[in-house]
Amino acid sequence: MAVDAVLSVADLERKDVDFELIKVDGKVGGALEDSLLVNGVIIDKDFSHPQMPSQVQDAKLAILTCAFEPPKPKTKHKLDITSVEEFRELQKYEQDKFAEMIAQIKDTGANVVICQWGFDDEANHLLLTNNLPAVRWVGGPEIELIAIATNGRIVPRFEDLAASKLGTAGTVREKTFGTTREKMLVIEDCANSRAVTCFLRGSNKMIIDEAKRSLHDALCVVRNLVVDNRIVYGGGAAEIACSLAVEREAVKETGLEQYPMRAFADALDSVPMALAENSGLSPIEEVSDLKARQGKGEGRGRLGVDCMQTGS
Repeated sequence: MAVDAVLSVADLERKDVDFELIKVDGKVGGALEDSLLVNGVIIDKDFSHPQMPSQVQDAKLAILTCAFEPPKPKTKHKLDITSVEEFRELQKYEQDKFAEMIAQIKDTGANVVICQWGFDDEANHLLLTNNLPAVRWVGGPEIELIAIATNGRIVPRFEDLAASKLGTAGTVREKTFGTTREKMLVIEDCANSRAVTCFLRGSNKMIIDEAKRSLHDALCVVRNLVVDNRIVYGGGAAEIACSLAVEREAVKETGLEQYPMRAFADALDSVPMALAENSGLSPIEEVSDLKARQGKGEGRGRLGVDCMQTGS
């Protein structure tokens, strides 16, 4: 998963990896083996109304960071309503404004609304009746990631909404989890195909948190290989090669310098010996055999302790 995620966002020509295009998320439930890599974005939200369609194909997303509500006066005011007729007039005004806003959204060609703020039940009902699925209370980082993934523009003022600022995605769908009512929103086949999400599963939060830390370490390792593909062989191979080189130079010395050089070579041997001991092997026998084989030129310095005892 880590390799596929990094290679999806990596610029191999520039040897650069943009970690902002990789989102790591998790959900309690299932097993670690159920984790998956999604070519898109997953957010912990669902559509604002249960009767809205659970899937939208060829989605065009209006990404709003402004409130989805009628405009407010710029000065403080107090509105006194003294009759039912006045209340109905106010209610009709709000409905008309919501209808205008929805019409403006549909005129741009958008068929999904992503809003950073909430909207009341009246607006939610109008969105449903106008067949315009919406998601509310989406966090700031998720809004930015959706905009990057869909090549959309964040709209801070409703008046600035235009067709050129819409994001595009192949599918926006709700994903359910087993028998629970919990849902998450999956945005797939985005315009910026480099954005990916590592979605982790686990039986409890502690396992998911540990998996996130381990995955982050793995992502960093793969990123480092993209930036600089030189590696140091493990299993104490590098330490054994260095120890042999120091011993060869110590033999050439005739003075007292040879003794600290031999001591340093012995210190280097302590690393593969510790690995062999922790792996249940005979440390002296294992390291002696490896040094003899490396000394003959076998493996070109790549031979180390077989900690997993796989024969490799």
